[in-house]
Amino acid sequence: MAEGALAERACPAHWPDIVIRPSSDADVPAMIAIYERHIRRGVGDTGDFEEERLLPDELKRRRKNMRSKRLPHLVAERDGQVAGYAYAVPFRKRPAYRFTLKHSIYVHPDHLHAGIGRRLLPALIEACAAGGYRQMIGYIDAKNEASLRLHEACGFARVGYLPAIGYKYGRWSDSVMVQCPLGSGADDQPQSWDRPAE
Repeated sequence: MAEGALAERACPAHWPDIVIRPSSDADVPAMIAIYERHIRRGVGDTGDFEEERLLPDELKRRRKNMRSKRLPHLVAERDGQVAGYAYAVPFRKRPAYRFTLKHSIYVHPDHLHAGIGRRLLPALIEACAAGGYRQMIGYIDAKNEASLRLHEACGFARVGYLPAIGYKYGRWSDSVMVQCPLGSGADDQPQSWDRPAE
């Protein structure tokens, strides 16, 4: 699929106040605050299980590792503040899956429904396609209709349903597996490229 066609389908409107750019070390505190808010609000009472906090040095290490593997780590900036971020990591470690990624997007709750996801996700898709990757996978809570609609608008298809694999807010939750081809997807053979440095 041509990049212009993807952009037109995935991002039909424009949000001039939103800037998408690669993340930097200066963004780490804002990204951690967004992540911790999602963990606290997205899981509920965890009982005796304690989620390990994401520390600044750990996030900086992850970002450096992603860059070494040609993987994007993007932020959305709105009115000078980090309003969300997105990244992709290898789907699996085995060499057969080296052209497939899985992704995550986090949006600050104060910026929901402001077009952050509709700017971040197409930018992430294009960056991953430019890196030579061919497929992108995502897992979405089955009750998160807004995220499912966003992903479908950006070219993802529902390819699997995983019942009762999560537990949050005192109930079992289902996940929907979605997939999007990157670049030419499976229409042709990938070009050979050196294995990214570990």
